[in-house]
Amino acid sequence: MGWEIHLHLIAAVSWIGGSVFMFVLGISLKDKEDQKAVYPRVGPIFGYFEIVALMLLITTGILMIINNGLIYILFDGSIHDRALDALREKLIIVAIMTVITIVHTVIAFRANGKERTKLETIVSRGSSMGIFILNFLVLHYAIVIRDIL
Repeated sequence: MGWEIHLHLIAAVSWIGGSVFMFVLGISLKDKEDQKAVYPRVGPIFGYFEIVALMLLITTGILMIINNGLIYILFDGSIHDRALDALREKLIIVAIMTVITIVHTVIAFRANGKERTKLETIVSRGSSMGIFILNFLVLHYAIVIRDIL
């Protein structure tokens, strides 16, 4: 394994750690005035940080798949192996999480500093919870793959 795994791990720690921090922040800030004081300042910084972390995760993940010769067998449904099947499941979750993250980020940046509509609030909170939960599923599959290898 090359440099990609190290950058991938740093980005994963940043992505998951940042998501946990924002989740805890969201739970702990019950007062609307506190939320209005914190989120417009912290939100954009966090958003850009998380976009970079996610792009690094996807880029280094793709590079590791290509460099380890998995790109062709990954999409061949007739080939099954515990590690390969776990990687496929992990990638499906990553794809779902990426779409949810895009939706969440668009709403967050569009509504930053403004009052959100009821729909924006529901979608934003639901996507935050989805990202939070999916992070741990991705982490689970990363551990499963590492244990197999």
